[in-house]
Amino acid sequence: MQLNINGQLHTLDVSPDMPLLWALRDHAGLTGTKFGCGKGLCGACTVHLDGNPIRSCSTPVSAAQGKRVVTIEGLAVDASHPVQRAWKDNNVPQCGYCQSGQIMSAAALLASNAAPSDGDIDAAMSGNICRCGTYPRIRAAIKQAAGELKGDKS
Repeated sequence: MQLNINGQLHTLDVSPDMPLLWALRDHAGLTGTKFGCGKGLCGACTVHLDGNPIRSCSTPVSAAQGKRVVTIEGLAVDASHPVQRAWKDNNVPQCGYCQSGQIMSAAALLASNAAPSDGDIDAAMSGNICRCGTYPRIRAAIKQAAGELKGDKS
């Protein structure tokens, strides 16, 4: 099966029913995407499929064929995506486990909504659970990244 992952074609010898998460981690060697609940409920495994955030633990790899998959490794090669920089500036990570999924959901939000309200942020991020409770810092980071993407350097 061929998959376009982070702009590169990968040929993976996997079952079409395998969760995309395991194809990414175990066969493509991209371990930035994390396993959380395994049921698509916590968001730790979030990746983009044609620009939309999806839960890779509950998406069969066959659903990704012919589409563009972007993982945290593909968001920016050098972690320079505005969301990644804002995460660092706002000291968002604590344990860090959920952060790649959080960042992928935030990046997808900002790609579709350049100026999200608090309600927009809460709605978009509601499927990403952080056991450390860093939600206020996540919101601040998203607002900072939104400002940067708009060209507001304040």
